[in-house]
Amino acid sequence: MATLHQSSPGLSFASKAHYKMCVQGYIDSSWSDRMGGLTITSSFEENNKPITTLEGVISDQSELVGIINSIYEMHLPLLSVTFVEAT
Repeated sequence: MATLHQSSPGLSFASKAHYKMCVQGYIDSSWSDRMGGLTITSSFEENNKPITTLEGVISDQSELVGIINSIYEMHLPLLSVTFVEAT
């Protein structure tokens, strides 16, 4: 049987947290509302491939999964998801 561990004090399945996600590809900043109001910025790697960073507070794990699903539906490779801090 699996044991549940909470990795960060004050963080729960239903708590708000600040996340930073990076994807390979371009997402226009006008998609911010669809992406939970996250700040969207884009840059280019040395090989001119676009990298988009989405950053901000996400209300709970359900919203996080919804944003990741939106990225999946856009067929953009997810490079990283980083927990920044509980809010």
